[in-house]
Amino acid sequence: MTQQRHQHILELLKKQGVVKLQDLVQVLETSESTIRRDLIELEKHNLLKRVHGGATLLHAKGTELSIKEKSSKNLQQKREIAIFAASLVEQGDCLFLDAGSTTLEMIPHLANKNITVVTNGLTHLEILMEQDIRSYILGGMMKPSTRAIVGSKAVESLLQYRFDKCFLGTNGIHLELGYTTPDPDEALIKRTALSLSSQAYVVADHSKFSEVSFSKIAEIHESHLITDHLPEEHRESYRTKTIVIEVENG
Repeated sequence: MTQQRHQHILELLKKQGVVKLQDLVQVLETSESTIRRDLIELEKHNLLKRVHGGATLLHAKGTELSIKEKSSKNLQQKREIAIFAASLVEQGDCLFLDAGSTTLEMIPHLANKNITVVTNGLTHLEILMEQDIRSYILGGMMKPSTRAIVGSKAVESLLQYRFDKCFLGTNGIHLELGYTTPDPDEALIKRTALSLSSQAYVVADHSKFSEVSFSKIAEIHESHLITDHLPEEHRESYRTKTIVIEVENG
């Protein structure tokens, strides 16, 4: 019966990409505790990734969604994270906002703060202008999928600045392997901005936990982390490594 349940769970994942815990309880006609044990066992064998309220397929380390696709995923959680992150910005701050979908959601909440923003996100630029925020964009090569400016010229441009705070997105958060992203060029921009900032924040929703992408950005302790929800089984471990703010829990 256990093997049959496991097979059914994996088949549903292949069809849907993500499954909810309560849906599995109904479909498989078994208890929530049994399904939780099934998901834990399947995750141990790298067959799926558990997320808040269910499970999802593992992503290939080099896989990356476009900015449009990223922006539509977990939108409410991203907005809540963005509102809190924007509240940390003070009058007169100089910021780096990377080309992530969560940092994009911060911009409407930064108006009237007399700040300066540097970004490598082409999508960000128009909204920054609409909010009348003093802004600089890095020079370099445009990456079409994420609309990020990357490459050696971008790094050279970035090195001319110093920041009070930087806000960075990430594709993966792992206790041992740190913050990661699929593209080495984007990882370098994020890592450089972090090194030039007095305070660094990674802004990421719960779906990024236990994911590992191809290129390392930084270790967990090198940045504060703002998220909507920490995995319960790893909560204390993350909190011993860095400052974590869970927006869901206030």
